[in-house]
Amino acid sequence: MDKPMPNAFFAGMSFIFKIRDLIRPPELVLAEVDIRPGHHVLDYGCGPGSLTIAAAQIVGESGKVYALDLHEKAIQKVKQRAAANRLKNVQTILADSPAQLDTESVDVVLLYDIFHMLGDQAGILRELHRVLRPDGILSFSDHHMKEKNIMEGVTGGNLFRLKQRGKRTYTFQKIQDGVPE
Repeated sequence: MDKPMPNAFFAGMSFIFKIRDLIRPPELVLAEVDIRPGHHVLDYGCGPGSLTIAAAQIVGESGKVYALDLHEKAIQKVKQRAAANRLKNVQTILADSPAQLDTESVDVVLLYDIFHMLGDQAGILRELHRVLRPDGILSFSDHHMKEKNIMEGVTGGNLFRLKQRGKRTYTFQKIQDGVPE
């Protein structure tokens, strides 16, 4: 997505996500991801922040979660939810790219239900590869895409390789100079 969705669409999506989170709590999804206390996590396209808040609780005070979205309402919602949960380890980023994050500063990237909307998928994957530590992982889910398209889209640039396929997510390992870490 190259520009923010209309506010009304974001409000509708947020409502649907509330229902989704009751049926499939974010903690269940993140149970498939190797997030540990002290990790730095990037929730790319965080939306209203369900996964952001769950990840922030997992990484604890010694970790950090970057909630990135290009929609101002998403960032406002994440800030409200982090404050309501007394989480001081959430940093919001109003942008369409993690360009402001340091190279190799993130342990885990969450890329959920947004990839199909990205105009420059290869460019975003290059940026995510840049910010991931050498042993970093990309946790991916996009129910709008078929598995074949996911695999081609994520591994086609020779930046990531499939590490494991979970029930709800794909875990891709960062490839460093053409060699998986």
